Amino acid sequence: MGFGDLKTPAGLQVLNDYLADKSYIEGYVPSQADVAVFEAVSGPPPADLCHALRWYNHIKSYEKEKASLPGVKKSLGKYGPASVEDTTGSGAADAKDDDDIDLFGSDDEEESEEAKRLREERLAQYESKKAKKPAVVAKSSILLDVKPWDDETDMAKLEECVRSIQADGLVWGSSKLVPVGYGIKKLQIQCVVEDDKVGTDMLEEQITAFEDYVQSMDVAAFNKI
Repeated sequence: MGFGDLKTPAGLQVLNDYLADKSYIEGYVPSQADVAVFEAVSGPPPADLCHALRWYNHIKSYEKEKASLPGVKKSLGKYGPASVEDTTGSGAADAKDDDDIDLFGSDDEEESEEAKRLREERLAQYESKKAKKPAVVAKSSILLDVKPWDDETDMAKLEECVRSIQADGLVWGSSKLVPVGYGIKKLQIQCVVEDDKVGTDMLEEQITAFEDYVQSMDVAAFNKI
């Protein structure tokens, strides 16, 4: 058990994850368990560790009463998730009697290296799991007005030219012809774009490149999805 070194970002991250569904280190009221862990933290956790920061501020409000909180304060390594190796050295006191009669020397150094290796493996697994979470892709829905030169422009061919524009992050949608006067109709066409990949400037440049059919392009509506 344990949180690792609570003076490091890695240790605070373990504490934050542990408190994600808990109000206190043990049980349902503040206790000496909270005091032991609180004293091991060097200061308020950063704001992005919201669970740890919420707990820290709450326990800090009991500062004048901490001696009277229930429970018996144990070594730091006795608290926290069972899956995390105790690297605080608290286990050394529990093993002191055995060390006194150790006829073959101490394995403390080997155990410390093993604990460090396990902690690094778990942190690597945690970072890998975070990295695999799909990123949120910002998208927009755009309605374009594409105007022809005159009433003799082949609007079917004009639309075919517009839809021929292909790009990663661009999906064409529905379309219709809208009268603008004097027998002229404009093409109104919908598309969905990924904001980081496709912009209106790029669309305008490529659409107006079909200059035999297209007089101009305007953005009629632009909505974030």
